[in-house]
Amino acid sequence: MLSRGQMLADLTSRTFDVLVIGGGITGAGIARDAVMRGLSVALIDKGDFASGTSSRSSRLIHGGVRYLEHGHLRLVFEASAERHRLLRIAPDLVHPLSFTWPVYRGQRLSLTTLRAGLSLYDALSLFRNVGRHRTLDPEALVAVEPAVRRELLVGGVQYHDAATDDTRLTLANVLDARRRGAVVANHVVFMGAAPDSGEAVRLARVEDALDGTRAEIRAIVIVNAAGPWSDAVRALAASDSDRRVQGSKGVHIAVPRNRVGNAGAITMLHPRDGRVMFILPAGTQAIIGTTDTFTTVSPDEVRADEADVRYLLDGGNASFPDARLDRADVIAAWAGIRPLLPTKGSSVGATREHQIRTHGRTVTITGGKLTTYRVMASQVVDVVQRLLRRPVRRADTGRELLMLARPATRADSQEIVPGLPYRMDAIGFAVESEMASTLGDLLIRRTHVAYETRDNGRAAARRVAALLGWDAKEIERYDGEVARIFSIDP
Repeated sequence: MLSRGQMLADLTSRTFDVLVIGGGITGAGIARDAVMRGLSVALIDKGDFASGTSSRSSRLIHGGVRYLEHGHLRLVFEASAERHRLLRIAPDLVHPLSFTWPVYRGQRLSLTTLRAGLSLYDALSLFRNVGRHRTLDPEALVAVEPAVRRELLVGGVQYHDAATDDTRLTLANVLDARRRGAVVANHVVFMGAAPDSGEAVRLARVEDALDGTRAEIRAIVIVNAAGPWSDAVRALAASDSDRRVQGSKGVHIAVPRNRVGNAGAITMLHPRDGRVMFILPAGTQAIIGTTDTFTTVSPDEVRADEADVRYLLDGGNASFPDARLDRADVIAAWAGIRPLLPTKGSSVGATREHQIRTHGRTVTITGGKLTTYRVMASQVVDVVQRLLRRPVRRADTGRELLMLARPATRADSQEIVPGLPYRMDAIGFAVESEMASTLGDLLIRRTHVAYETRDNGRAAARRVAALLGWDAKEIERYDGEVARIFSIDP
């Protein structure tokens, strides 16, 4: 693998057809799609790959059953088709997951309504789902989920979606793009671009966030795939200051799974406002999420607050009253910002559709969701090829396998944290083969140590730094990053 210095030198040594700004799932998918079409591609992110919204999702590849009641049928159809493809092309990263949805007397959605909606859900997937939904009477539902609340239970349904590791799915796209010839670099900040004067090549100014080195990247087309940062990037790339993104904050919490008692994945309605929520199995943890509220907080500073945490705890206790979850049960809490299209009214009913706009030779993609990233990427690269005045020739990204190499683990390899499935062997591999450059890259994104420990991996960071010979400055950087992501505001 190229060293970081060689990689950064490669960014500035030639002219690219397209520079993609933003290494989340959308930007990673665009880079992979573009290089598979024969374009020369550079991909940069000011942080690590998937360090924004793409590492703070519900970790689901789902058809969007909750979007049915808002009439977003096209999105559900598209997402269901993409779930089917991702299960096929990324079998190590995307796995079937069944959901149980208990229904109670007097709640907003009746069992009849839910059954009708899930029949439509199965139909929109062209009956290619992992399995068709089935109706459960109270006894059958309790047999599946013995700890669920039984008072006023009228039955429920079981349906099927899929789960993923959002960070590693993003990384798989990045590394596959690199393997095919793209030049990719994390921790490289886009500082601005010369005005689009119509000349063949544009100059983009960048800075290495780790050592402050500045340079220029030459590219013909710039793609802005910066998610919740895309308004700021577009202003720098195209001198276009219009507001195109409306941020919606989504918060998740992790609690001990044995405190909740869920056997599998649960869909539920929050008793306070009737919103659809999930309780998801994650090893020894249960992840409860998510909130959905418009916010103007910078995506660099977004965090959960105590009201968010209380809301999620109340939702978990409503479905599993014997859990009696309280604030002390929260292992970690985190928030991400969904980059939605501007809309009036509640964020809950806001569309998850995406939009592609051009401003000269700057292409901006906003909106969308994790599940449909591949479709979004394909449509963006169609636009790029037209701007390059080349025939639009599609890449077969829906058939080519997405795989991630794994390190060989020695039997005597030390656990990073006792009881968690992460070993020190993976650390060296992530640095050498997966472009991890900081402790945050290693413990927040290449592994989920920060999400699964009450100190958010601070103790592990000291051990890993000692193993790698990294200094106190890097430990300080890590402490600052986990405080920024995992602190809970009043």
